[in-house]
Amino acid sequence: MNNYIFLTDEGFTFQPDSESDTPDIENLQVLGFASGVSADEVYRNLLVDHAYLKESTFDQIFCYRLDKSYENTRRDFHLKT
Repeated sequence: MNNYIFLTDEGFTFQPDSESDTPDIENLQVLGFASGVSADEVYRNLLVDHAYLKESTFDQIFCYRLDKSYENTRRDFHLKT
């Protein structure tokens, strides 16, 4: 069984106490964690465990397997298909 983290670079982050209308930081947001044999299975498991993601305005998400060589495990998905 493999563990994955799901992220998106959609959305914005403001620094605490910021009064600016412009986001302060380009960031990644963690959408959740899931487990399974393959990235596709883990994606399905994520949507079962976090069904609210389908109703969110996020579309482009990606995952990495939590592993020493995680850079080679990236998979991209679209919530709005």
